[in-house]
Amino acid sequence: MNIIYILIVGLIIGYLFKSKFEKIDLSKPINLALLLLIFFMGVESGKVDLNAFSTFVVSMEFSIIVMVTSLLTAVFLGGRFR
Repeated sequence: MNIIYILIVGLIIGYLFKSKFEKIDLSKPINLALLLLIFFMGVESGKVDLNAFSTFVVSMEFSIIVMVTSLLTAVFLGGRFR
């Protein structure tokens, strides 16, 4: 987990000093740092134990809530703009 902090600090320093190092192309090191950051974040998130059924239930509840709110918003706004 410590490498994630190092990569984030490196990215912030790279973006801050980007204007001072105009002669040096920083796009490749920054892209590499971003790829490593994404990789290590994926490795860390892979260590989490999940219950598949509870995740499924929560995602179904969320999708139903989103659909109902979208339909209600469309009904209320559709009637208002006629």
